[in-house]
Amino acid sequence: MPKSLVVALRRCILPLCFLWGAVPPALAADLTVWSAGATKPPMEELVAGFQASTGHKLTVDYAPVGVLLRRLAAGGRPDVLLVSAEVVAEVERQNWAVAGSAVPVGSVGIGLAVKAGAARPDISSPEALRQTLLSAQSITYMDPQKGTSGKHFAAVLEQLGIAYQMQAKTKLGDVGFVVEPVAKGEIEIGIQQITEILPVQGAVLLGPLPGSLQKITTYSALLGAGAQAKLAAADFIRYLQTPQATVVFERTGFKRP
Repeated sequence: MPKSLVVALRRCILPLCFLWGAVPPALAADLTVWSAGATKPPMEELVAGFQASTGHKLTVDYAPVGVLLRRLAAGGRPDVLLVSAEVVAEVERQNWAVAGSAVPVGSVGIGLAVKAGAARPDISSPEALRQTLLSAQSITYMDPQKGTSGKHFAAVLEQLGIAYQMQAKTKLGDVGFVVEPVAKGEIEIGIQQITEILPVQGAVLLGPLPGSLQKITTYSALLGAGAQAKLAAADFIRYLQTPQATVVFERTGFKRP
């Protein structure tokens, strides 16, 4: 069979197989996905569902957006990227992703967490939050050089005029769910995006940052510029836009576009 015909058949078959079920084993692809940590709760479930329904295999690496950008700058080339919308322009400008491929998948705000059963201090206004933070024995949030929530919360502390006072009782997080020490009783208050608080057993969401201090971050999926299996990668991005995906995103704390 001529090679050109084989290519044409693959282009026709793959989208149909995505709609009908698993692709033939010979056409199954291995995809690498780099995803911001905030999207991990819905992504774990959605990745499993996509693999089961299509036969494609996904390897997902979760990390703060700042870390992902450094990996891209160092030459990493995933098939699919999930990053905050505010870095999409840079990702496209650097030719790390296909220009115009970005699709918003969900938005989330930043919240505060305490240990389950602990007192629930007032954070309902900027002044209440300021007093609660000054009274806390210890706090934790993501390293501002690595994650979206940490960068914003460092600015919040400056805005509240207490950045210097908080330095001695702050432990910066590195990767993953930084409120895990809060759940263990090792730190009094944790600050992270709400989708990264809700899955942590032993920690409870105290509430979102007060409105004037809040930052809502939208995450977008992009097709990697160096994707080796572009059709399968595009299928996965479409999968993230389905009604089934909407249910999962909303159940894990996201608001859909």
